[in-house]
Amino acid sequence: MQIRISGVMPESVVDGPGVRMVVFMQGCPHRCPGCHNPHTHDPAGGEWVDTEDILNRFKANPLLSGLTISGGEPLLQAAAAACLARGVKELNKSVLLYSGYTLEELQSLSRENEDIAHLLAHTDTLIDGPYIEAERDISLAFRGSRNQRIIELVSKQIPPG
Repeated sequence: MQIRISGVMPESVVDGPGVRMVVFMQGCPHRCPGCHNPHTHDPAGGEWVDTEDILNRFKANPLLSGLTISGGEPLLQAAAAACLARGVKELNKSVLLYSGYTLEELQSLSRENEDIAHLLAHTDTLIDGPYIEAERDISLAFRGSRNQRIIELVSKQIPPG
């Protein structure tokens, strides 16, 4: 499956727990003022890659504890993001998802879009909510603003569909 990305960071220790590969999705409707990744906003930017190529790169690094799917907004390409998440979960590794939508919005969207439901079903941890510059806090782990939440979805048991 093809996916439009801004880039891939092969190893990161700041985008979730452990050593993680980070895929930066291309395209974002939120366009939060002060965004850390404004180059990801244009949905026509970045490059097309195959999800299988990303998964092969992931498999080649035994040090990785998981995959972080960031943005842009991953929900714009939910089917491709779900494909990545499913592939990583099949390797018994963790998936962390960043989204400018809140969990409640995602749950509502997932009732209408099975790709979003599948992505959430294969996500261990969600960091939700838009970046709000007035709530910026650099002391927070893995988040940029105080309104963003770290939510363990494994315990939430969000079923597909």
